[in-house]
Amino acid sequence: MFFLLRVAFWLGIVCVLLPSLGSKSDAPETQIDPVQAVTLASAAVSDARGFCDRQPDACVVGGKVAVAIGHKAEAGARTLFEFISSKLSQQPQPAEKAAMKPQPGQGTLTEADMAPAWHAPVPLPPRREARAGRPSA
Repeated sequence: MFFLLRVAFWLGIVCVLLPSLGSKSDAPETQIDPVQAVTLASAAVSDARGFCDRQPDACVVGGKVAVAIGHKAEAGARTLFEFISSKLSQQPQPAEKAAMKPQPGQGTLTEADMAPAWHAPVPLPPRREARAGRPSA
């Protein structure tokens, strides 16, 4: 849920910051003065700071909601951590994987299919005497 909210927020920011290619308007209503925007933003922040003075009940309830959401997020993170930990502990280690043999009925290969292919015997290297050029006794 929070992931979707974050994605929507960042997509909204990207959409606002992208230049609009199709509509080029020079109307005075569409021009934004950066200094005026900063002044208005700081006024909005100072107004938000005084909200709890004007509406103390809303701040108390909002604080309770924030604490409840925090507890739910902590419980969700703990559950996710336990789930991932249990899945990682169930996975066999590489040495265990090599030692595991397929059980009958777990695949479509037969015993003959799993047997190693035949290889011709490796010829022996020449004897030392032949390599050194000495006759054998």
